Amino acid sequence: MTQTPADLKAEILRLAKDFSRLAHTANRPGYETPGEVQRPPFLPGQTTVPYAGRVFDENEVAAAVAATLDFWLTLGKEGEGFEEGLAQFLGVKKSILCNSGSSANLLAVSALSSPKLGGRRLKPGDEIITVAAGFPTTVAPIVQNGFVPVFIDNDPATLNAKVEHLEEAFRPGHTKAVIMAHTLGNPFQLAAVTDFCKKHELWLIEDNCDALGCTYDGKLTGTFGDLSTQSFYPPHHMTLGEGGAVNVVQSLKFKAIIESLRDWGRDCWCASGMDNTCGKRFEWQLGELPKGYDHKFTYSHFGYNLKPLDIQAAIGQVQLTKLPRFIQARIDNWNYLRHGLRDLETVFDFMLPTHATGWSPTGFSWDNSGHQTVCSWFGFMLRVKPGGPFSKFDFARHLDEKKIGNRMLFGGNLVRQPVLVQLKKDRPAAFRVVGNLEGADKIMTEALFIGTYPGLTRDMLDYVIDTIQTYCRG
Repeated sequence: MTQTPADLKAEILRLAKDFSRLAHTANRPGYETPGEVQRPPFLPGQTTVPYAGRVFDENEVAAAVAATLDFWLTLGKEGEGFEEGLAQFLGVKKSILCNSGSSANLLAVSALSSPKLGGRRLKPGDEIITVAAGFPTTVAPIVQNGFVPVFIDNDPATLNAKVEHLEEAFRPGHTKAVIMAHTLGNPFQLAAVTDFCKKHELWLIEDNCDALGCTYDGKLTGTFGDLSTQSFYPPHHMTLGEGGAVNVVQSLKFKAIIESLRDWGRDCWCASGMDNTCGKRFEWQLGELPKGYDHKFTYSHFGYNLKPLDIQAAIGQVQLTKLPRFIQARIDNWNYLRHGLRDLETVFDFMLPTHATGWSPTGFSWDNSGHQTVCSWFGFMLRVKPGGPFSKFDFARHLDEKKIGNRMLFGGNLVRQPVLVQLKKDRPAAFRVVGNLEGADKIMTEALFIGTYPGLTRDMLDYVIDTIQTYCRG
């Protein structure tokens, strides 16, 4: 009997799932019941304990293969499905998929320069407040757009902005926006920041790349600002391999702006493969173009091509179904580490990578003004006390020797990074600094983090705890 394409596809997907069950056991969730699946044996000191990584099973593999067989490739129906699912999870007006979290930040910041915003658009020289210690691609789009980043200090206990410095950073007529990350999945003081932005009529962008699934007073982070961003790079809460998203929270006017910037800057809103969605493709007259110039080749912004592949979105749709369990695993793993290291507060400062005013094994914490947070942790921060028996750098080397993955808090104090030191030499007015940034410096010299991601097993976590306990006891 002749096989149809549908028959062949079904057989290929069955074989792809069988292959994945055998080949990808190390990438399965660490919370699966032992015996449920055959994982590679964990050998303490020999098996690497990653700080983060891809967590998937045969369903993601089958989704990627199915999309590949369809061979649409560029963003299409899978992308539409993923965008709808993410927006529904967050409860935002629209999620717009792009090729990375860094691109998401570029799109969100660039959107503030759109002429479609009228009198509230940002122009070169306008200032955006951000924090000194963090990841550079939160800051890079500010500089790339000709805006001026204004750096305020971080609280070394919470890792987030010292919100008491916001008013000092504000300059009437110059300050137009705020962009901050919820560092390592720890929500910044949203009540104070949103009040500040409302008071001065500033745009707020939440960099939510580390914090998908975190809540502040019962509301998900990424839903407080005008826009928010996500990353789906493998270390993050869910992955598409590469990928990111901009979430439109408040006003749908940003939808057309961000899609234009993502799709070459064109004015047309037709999806890939579609023509004449507006019904008047050859009837527009925009700019100084002749009336009837093809709307598909009319550009309202200087844009880019920042779309991912539909194959990635197919993977993302499967990952979305697992996201609640992934979030809970991060909470559980963080709490397990916190309990296992609870007696080392003489070695590690605070031992609370949270708002430092309260913590409980349920995952609840509170910010400095009593607002409740639930943190879906990106990592477990350890800040080595100065003057102790070892430095942060000694500690990092030891963990590395024991095959325990660890990372600095990204770029540390970004003002000290070569790129910004050179920028200041080339253009002294390229950015402003408020205060002495001593908190960001402490994070730079004292802090590192280890993993909480859902691929970690209890054997791995026990090994991490035992290794740190042994090292600290000399």
